[in-house]
Amino acid sequence: MPTQSSNFRPMNTQPVRICVPVCAREIRAFEEASKEAAQCGDIIELRVDCLDTCEPSRVEALTKTVNRLAIVTFRPREQGGHCDADSSTRRRFWNTQIESSQDALFDIELDLLLDNSIQPDWQRVICSHHDFNSVPANLDQIYASMAKTPARIFKIAVNARDVVDCIPLFRLIDRARKEGKEIIAVAMGLPGIATRILGPSRGNYLTYGSLDADRGTAPGQISARELRELYRIDRISRDTQVLGILGLPVGHSISPNVHNAAFASAGLDAVYLPFEVRDLPAFITRMAHPRSRELDWNLTGLSVTAPHKTAVMDYLDWIDPAAREIGAVNTIVITADGFHGYNTDALAALKPVEKKLGSLRDSRCALLGAGGVARALLWSLRRNGVHVTLFSRNLKKGSALAEKFGAEHRLLNEASLGEFDFVVNATPLGTQGVTEGSSPATIEQLRGARLAYDLVYNPDDTLFMQQAREAGCEAIGGLSMFVLQAAEQFKLWTGVEAPAAVMQLAAEQAFS
Repeated sequence: MPTQSSNFRPMNTQPVRICVPVCAREIRAFEEASKEAAQCGDIIELRVDCLDTCEPSRVEALTKTVNRLAIVTFRPREQGGHCDADSSTRRRFWNTQIESSQDALFDIELDLLLDNSIQPDWQRVICSHHDFNSVPANLDQIYASMAKTPARIFKIAVNARDVVDCIPLFRLIDRARKEGKEIIAVAMGLPGIATRILGPSRGNYLTYGSLDADRGTAPGQISARELRELYRIDRISRDTQVLGILGLPVGHSISPNVHNAAFASAGLDAVYLPFEVRDLPAFITRMAHPRSRELDWNLTGLSVTAPHKTAVMDYLDWIDPAAREIGAVNTIVITADGFHGYNTDALAALKPVEKKLGSLRDSRCALLGAGGVARALLWSLRRNGVHVTLFSRNLKKGSALAEKFGAEHRLLNEASLGEFDFVVNATPLGTQGVTEGSSPATIEQLRGARLAYDLVYNPDDTLFMQQAREAGCEAIGGLSMFVLQAAEQFKLWTGVEAPAAVMQLAAEQAFS
């Protein structure tokens, strides 16, 4: 990534419109939320289908008081709505609403518009289709059906299971732009976040941002504040360099907070996104590798997390010798020549322990886990003269890894860890999400060890750390290591020193 001056502040050539949806059962709460939405959004979506009772006159009043362009919806349950209204009820609502509200856009489902029972002002109509189950194979046919209506804007929202599901949505945006049509194409769910953040710079009429993390109205919807402050969506263009974290899951990661803060501090035209990837080969070939990707975007770098740190090596054009020796990659630099892989975990892993214990030579370490992070730790520990015993629950996998690096191996279940100077959790157990509240060891197993080091950084105080303190150990978390390795990634991507203090503050604020 070429460096740029700190005053570099590119702006999107088209204004970014953030639409904030409002959904509440009681009209008073609905009105209050609408006023709140007007403070952070450019457009307000009035989800009338959320109300227990709906009076068109009240909706008309709302469209006039929010002091923003409003979009009115009355969505059936099968398309993500909150009411059981049949087609005839929806037709009556729209025919009444269209006559009474003169200051709003109307989001009307395709099925109602095709039967010609509604005769709206077509310049105020968003013709929409929602699929909360999948990405349908007939997206082009759905778009073609919309094109048969005189609707001003087309909206297609579908559910993504993998980041590659974003590709057909981006294609629709490109098609609409070439045909002179206005469109909103969104892939819902965490794997579809790229369409929400990058969509406006590619031609989407708007993007949706919730009032806050608890009031999203669709899967994967992030807050309007995050769109503007974290992702700097108003400054994203088609030339913006795109980077991101490749893994499954990635929803717990604070990497976007840390790297986007660093890019902003350095004045770089770059944005960092979460990429939830189930099908690694499809992502590499269809979205990432410059020689085969189907998406026209400026993707320049990736962080790699579980479970892809080892598997991704099969797709790299060049691997740093240390990363090859470790057998795991957590950083990819993408150039015109292809994929270059590195491991910054190994460089950062032991610095927090050295700060506590001093020189680690001839010390004894119990390393828990046998995955990509454990590989990096084993490599670094052995280079620093540490006597390592690897503990795992999988005998075959653990013993093979230990043998590769000349370490001892034991099964974890019945192990006593008290004989070691420090114990490192290199497993994902305890990470926010499915395994949160889990620990690879018990209090009794930890009793007697001097220091317990958890490489999990989210949450910042894990069960493993709590058990270690109860066992009488000093406990440290993985946030320091995370920031250190992220700073090394930044340097690899940009060629300049990372703003480490900015990154550390962003990491801490992500938890507060």
